[in-house]
Amino acid sequence: MKKETLEIPFYGEINDFLASVSLHNRTQNPLFYCLRLKPNDDTIQYYKPLFKKNFYFISLITNSENTKIIYDTTKEEQLDSFLVFQSPNQIYSFHRDNNAQGYLIYFKKELFDFYKPHFDKEFPFFDILKTNFFKIDSNKFKEFAPHFEYVFEAYDKSPNQKHQLSIYRFLALLFQLKEFTNAYDQWETSFNTPQQLLYKNFMRLLNKFYIEKRTVEDYALLLHVTANHLSKTIKNVSGQNALSLINERILAEAKSLIHYTDNDMAQIAYQLNFSDPANFGKFFKKHTLLSPLEYKKSSQS
Repeated sequence: MKKETLEIPFYGEINDFLASVSLHNRTQNPLFYCLRLKPNDDTIQYYKPLFKKNFYFISLITNSENTKIIYDTTKEEQLDSFLVFQSPNQIYSFHRDNNAQGYLIYFKKELFDFYKPHFDKEFPFFDILKTNFFKIDSNKFKEFAPHFEYVFEAYDKSPNQKHQLSIYRFLALLFQLKEFTNAYDQWETSFNTPQQLLYKNFMRLLNKFYIEKRTVEDYALLLHVTANHLSKTIKNVSGQNALSLINERILAEAKSLIHYTDNDMAQIAYQLNFSDPANFGKFFKKHTLLSPLEYKKSSQS
């Protein structure tokens, strides 16, 4: 019988997340919360291990020199300023610099039920497959900040907890940010070959399906190409073969679970969809030269 697993924390409600980072404030509107991040702000914890949530997140931060961010399988550090868009169910972790400041907005899609176009299609920077993280400089922060402040000003002055004016201003802000991300994507795409685009789409699918899909054939089917074509393309673009990248993604999740949770190795094996702990142990040692327990000890030292 499979043991109950203790997964990376998952927060279904905004207030549950706020409690987890030691914030005393709570939102009376379960669909919407705006938070100013101030320098030397001890009301919110400085470090948050890996977690997932059931709501959207957008942040604009500056003075973030020693801030470290982990999202998906990426680690960002040595930052000036940054802009983040994240959909539900994505992995995130932060260790913020004491001097960091800016704006954080948490919301659920139902906040915009009054808006008839499809939200995800209108604002594709909220990608269900990945976190969109943009490194920017302080000048770009200063360009964006007044638009965020316009939203926060209405939020702070709202006579009730519905924050209707702030929500309308937030929708306008999303359209302004859409112009920036569209221009960025067009610039980035102009440097992409068809091979590079296939590689990016493969990596997006890999981040979503790595638990259940373990073969190159699985991803080739999703991408409507042959397995041979996918393998050659991935090798040409990245220098690694597709199966190696699949294994690396599984290993990244395994290492996170070993390092950041109290799960035993059997729980982690079943959580990662291995048939039994022995197979998980063989897989882990083959690719790291360490057993899961040896890795756990080394990561704690």
